Amino acid sequence: MSPTQITLLIFLSLLWGGSFLFAGIAVTELHPLYVVLVRVSLAAITLLPFMLMRHKLPSNFGEWFPFIGMGLLNNAIPFTFIFFAQTYISVGLASIINSFTPIASFVILAFLASEPLSKNKIVGSFLGIFGVIILVGQKPFADMSNSAGILMGIVATVSYGFAALWGKKYLATTPPLKSATCQLISSSVILILVILTLQPKFPSEQIGIAPVVSLIMLAVFSTALAYVVFFRILTISGAGNVMLVTLLIPFSGSVLGWLVLDERLQTNHIIGALIIGLSLITIDGRLSGRLKRMFKF
Repeated sequence: MSPTQITLLIFLSLLWGGSFLFAGIAVTELHPLYVVLVRVSLAAITLLPFMLMRHKLPSNFGEWFPFIGMGLLNNAIPFTFIFFAQTYISVGLASIINSFTPIASFVILAFLASEPLSKNKIVGSFLGIFGVIILVGQKPFADMSNSAGILMGIVATVSYGFAALWGKKYLATTPPLKSATCQLISSSVILILVILTLQPKFPSEQIGIAPVVSLIMLAVFSTALAYVVFFRILTISGAGNVMLVTLLIPFSGSVLGWLVLDERLQTNHIIGALIIGLSLITIDGRLSGRLKRMFKF
């Protein structure tokens, strides 16, 4: 990878790692459903003008259907579970759990979409599952709130896995900018309907400046701008190199949580993160390829 590509990759990891920090601050004063709604709706508003320069909005329900499904699986469900999880667990831990997403995606695609089951993918998947077990700890039910947060984070990664399956089936040929914008619009409508139905409590007192700024940063930078950077990397570096950002996000999220919120990770969280990282490069084939070149077998 060129220096420019590496710089973009690190920048994207900071944007997505920052999303856990911004969400962690926002949910201290706002119900997670409101945080999700602001994130997706502001991001949709930010991307919409750029999309309309190149593409048209869908004109009927049949054209909207793929984006509605993607908005539900890739935005509404995972964002909601992650933000609820962050009312229980730290920014760093939430970002580490999210790194399980590519493994969940591969497992779902392998069993439901006939993805090829190579040795490195099988080994990598088992490593990833083992990493999550280490992450949860020896006494998963000793702290029920912490366990609940971890489980909600894992549910979010499974939803992302099904989003990968949905995208492969319905949006494989759709321009990335249109896909991102229309799924964000769809998830915004879904969240509005959910909020109108459930009517979650809105803060009775004035919201502080920190949550408001965090919401704006979450939507504009960690969602809208992150999508633009992601698609740029995808175009110039390919899907394999884009996946490397998943290895960097836990580090970015943990460092930001430590710098801003003075958070600390437990030993099992760090070990679990390292094992999940190892599983990702195993699934990607980089590790086995390098070992073969080193030992020439």
